[in-house]
Amino acid sequence: MKTFEELGVSEDIRRAIEELGFEHPMPVQEEVIPYLLDKKADIIALAQTGTGKTAAYGLPVLQNTDPSNKTTQAVILSPTRELCLQIADDLNGFAKYIEGLHIVAVYGGTDIGSQIRTLKHGVQIIVATPGRLVDLMKRGVAQLETVKKIVLDEADEMLNMGFSESINAIFEGLSDEHSTLLFSATMSKEVEKIAKHYLHDYKEIVVGSRNEGAEHVNHVYYMVSARDKYLALKRIVDFYPNIFAIIFCRTKIETQEVADKLIKDGYNAEALHGDLSQQQRDLTMQKFRSHLTQFLVATDVAARGLDVEDLTHVINYGLPEDTESYTHRSGRTGRAGKHGTSISIIHIHEKWKVRQIEKQIGKEFVVGTLPKPEEICQKQLYKVMEDIKKKDVDDEQIAPYMDEINKEFECVDKEDIIKKMVTITFGKFLEYYKNAPEILPPTSKSERGESGRGSRSNGRNDRRSNDRRNGDRRNSDRSSRGHHGAEAGYRRLFINLGKADGFYPGEVMQFINKNVNDHQEVGHIDLLSKFSYIEVPQNDAEKVMKALSGVNYKGRDVRCNDAEESGHGNSSRDERRSSRGRGEYKNDHKSKSDKKEDWHDLMNGNKDFKFKDKEPDFSEEGWAIRRPRKGDRNK
Repeated sequence: MKTFEELGVSEDIRRAIEELGFEHPMPVQEEVIPYLLDKKADIIALAQTGTGKTAAYGLPVLQNTDPSNKTTQAVILSPTRELCLQIADDLNGFAKYIEGLHIVAVYGGTDIGSQIRTLKHGVQIIVATPGRLVDLMKRGVAQLETVKKIVLDEADEMLNMGFSESINAIFEGLSDEHSTLLFSATMSKEVEKIAKHYLHDYKEIVVGSRNEGAEHVNHVYYMVSARDKYLALKRIVDFYPNIFAIIFCRTKIETQEVADKLIKDGYNAEALHGDLSQQQRDLTMQKFRSHLTQFLVATDVAARGLDVEDLTHVINYGLPEDTESYTHRSGRTGRAGKHGTSISIIHIHEKWKVRQIEKQIGKEFVVGTLPKPEEICQKQLYKVMEDIKKKDVDDEQIAPYMDEINKEFECVDKEDIIKKMVTITFGKFLEYYKNAPEILPPTSKSERGESGRGSRSNGRNDRRSNDRRNGDRRNSDRSSRGHHGAEAGYRRLFINLGKADGFYPGEVMQFINKNVNDHQEVGHIDLLSKFSYIEVPQNDAEKVMKALSGVNYKGRDVRCNDAEESGHGNSSRDERRSSRGRGEYKNDHKSKSDKKEDWHDLMNGNKDFKFKDKEPDFSEEGWAIRRPRKGDRNK
């Protein structure tokens, strides 16, 4: 194994990286560093995230930069603000002992004025997101004529995010005397295009194989019914007591939903998606990097370029549309020689994607079996016992309280104390898994039956079977229509608010607590498009219905009833009714001819025309709402 000295790295840089814990170069560094130090040629380096690419290009860039010359000599482009800051921090760490060298990060979502002032003082290396760098070039502040090296880090992600035009504009501002360094995890068609267009006589350096998955990552999938995805997620995260993970979702809505459910169930989780402000995203990432948050639930776009240490798992809450996205997701764990696990929760119709990904990454998935409740409880119990044994005791700190504690427990048996202590720390798992819903393997038939239902199983198959055996036709019929009865001791309520109203688990709890004027206990929550079902303790049901009924929510009058009342017990039929009760259904639904006559009356300017329902919003803002483009829906 070579040393950094043998690779030709200068003493000042070696001193800094040794302090950072760099002992021996990683494979990509061994290949790239001596080549870049020796030649001014273009290169393409293909290696997985977490393999040391920043140092691979960063050390030669620093060593070839003249600190006495204040002109910009190198530009490093990254797809996201988070990665941009990360690269700049790393480079500043490597350059600790190089006097006069200035490195600045420029990115969108923050005040451009301070960045302009910094650039005017003179910087040798700019780390930037493409969009913000183009803005600074247009203002005449970022002048790239003197740039000798341009680096495209995570080039495939930049192209996937739609930065092609900005990259073109940046290259137009460069002199002919520059070299281009392109670093990517995968060699996509887009990356090949940019390579052919902007690179000349380049050397391709591949660590591993083209487009293969990260070396130290295990790939596992669990196949479940769509309705059981969240229940499966709970079991998986409970089975790994020391898990520290990113949970990837496809859409912003799904991301927020999953995060809200985890928070409601007592997990330390946060959402990261495009609807959050930059300040919120920064705070969320800061907490996650500091391990104050255990689960980061994120979209692909929001999590691009994230480098988080000690990530044990990546969980795919459904597979992404393309295999390249999966490669990036899974590459977030198993970094710097450590081992990680990429888990995918899929339904039966996604199995073909697994085979596709296997071909791309050159690795096979392990077919996972969901852990049983007893296995989960056993692992969590061992974790509790291990934590107790390893806990350091500050005798001096607790000494003033020990006499009172000993006095209080002198008549309590030691075994009883241990039992109570375990119950306090471990009780929630025992309570949940005592009556945990059964998760049955999916079949093609069951998946077809669930399509578009928007509800989930509560594992009440046994109870439904008993209903049928006992001849309870009413309950049996209701079950066959997809009805969910309340848990024992709870009452199921109907609310005429759903996802279309921006009503999500976090909002639900806030809304209920605000109007009940108390911290209300809530069981299962079923959110559909235009209405919801909630379960509350039997004794609280009347209070909750009274508190919520007649309240105004975002301009809509709220109605809260017992779900067993006529018209509210069948979720699939209620969805078609758009939250109308049985008595309103007939009157509210117009025939096609009626709708046509109404439309003509409106368009012909009939002054006597009146809307039969609430008058729609024809303001500029309301009228200009457009259906999102296909490519925007899942961002």
